[in-house]
Amino acid sequence: MKVILTKDLDNLGRAGALVDVKPGYGRNYLLPRNLAVLATAKNIRQLEHQKSGILARASKEKQNMTAMAQRLSTIEVKFSRKVGEQNKLFGSVTSKDVHEQLAAQGYQIERRQVHLPDPLKELGTHEVEVKLHAEVTAKVKVTVEAE
Repeated sequence: MKVILTKDLDNLGRAGALVDVKPGYGRNYLLPRNLAVLATAKNIRQLEHQKSGILARASKEKQNMTAMAQRLSTIEVKFSRKVGEQNKLFGSVTSKDVHEQLAAQGYQIERRQVHLPDPLKELGTHEVEVKLHAEVTAKVKVTVEAE
């Protein structure tokens, strides 16, 4: 099934790309979520007409995300948690905790953009990646202190 992507998808391609996907994936996931449209002759002609607008929007979004990444790189988020023997945390600091702190400071990001492979279970300063755009990531300093 051939579809035209309307938004950038990490595993498929950029907005405006003509891609071939399995029929179930296109019909059940991409089309209902408006992530793609069917690649009919009419839609292909319309895509060629709108391609410059799509590219302009994508570059503007990348510039905005780059500016936000620079602001996020200067941020330090602090958490205080109870610790036991040998400075082991009771519980951990998860991506949800980092997201909530950033949202409280006024940054509009989604929780899934905070990439924390494993919860933080140790005291100290850690760097957490926030993926804002396909090509833009920011590193936020997260400090875990003892209560």
